[in-house]
Amino acid sequence: MEKDIEFLEKVSELFLENGAKSVTMDDIASELKISKKTLYQMYRNKEALLEEVLVYKLEIVISKMRNLDETVENAVERMFARDEGMIKASRTNNSLMLRQLIKYYPQIFNKHMLYFSEKLSEILIHNIERGRKQGLYREDFDADLYSKLFFQLIMTYDNSPFLDTTHISRERYHQETLSLYMNAITTEKGKEVLKKMKGSFC
Repeated sequence: MEKDIEFLEKVSELFLENGAKSVTMDDIASELKISKKTLYQMYRNKEALLEEVLVYKLEIVISKMRNLDETVENAVERMFARDEGMIKASRTNNSLMLRQLIKYYPQIFNKHMLYFSEKLSEILIHNIERGRKQGLYREDFDADLYSKLFFQLIMTYDNSPFLDTTHISRERYHQETLSLYMNAITTEKGKEVLKKMKGSFC
């Protein structure tokens, strides 16, 4: 297991630094000091390896988010807890790896983003359910739809044709997106918690 993690970390670094298209199976075998034959015994092709690397990196992000769910009880406060993994994930949305993934492997990219959306939705829906029990969130909205809307907004900073990113920083965009989402779903009780949280994230 340790070796698998080390392997996937090294391969993911190669993809991030050089691009999903640019890195070849020869490059990977050479960098990891294994034979090409051994590599092909592990993965039938580069596409299969790409998919595993994407799932591996995503699971790390999701695991960190779930850990925050366990440590922050208040649903509103949980949404303002810093998800460094999520922030890093959105930043790599404009990396060479992702740009090449979109251009040369659109099916893999779309499958990955759908999986990411589903996993994030599960976490957001869990937060909504908790917030409703705490009286912090409204009951009259579709939790599944709202979670997907939030994902759509938070992940579009780098590729939206409607944003001038030279004038709107990533940090401000994320803060405003979260503020929009939270104001849409909170009750008056929830908004009181929001007011207390606002000073820390201005």
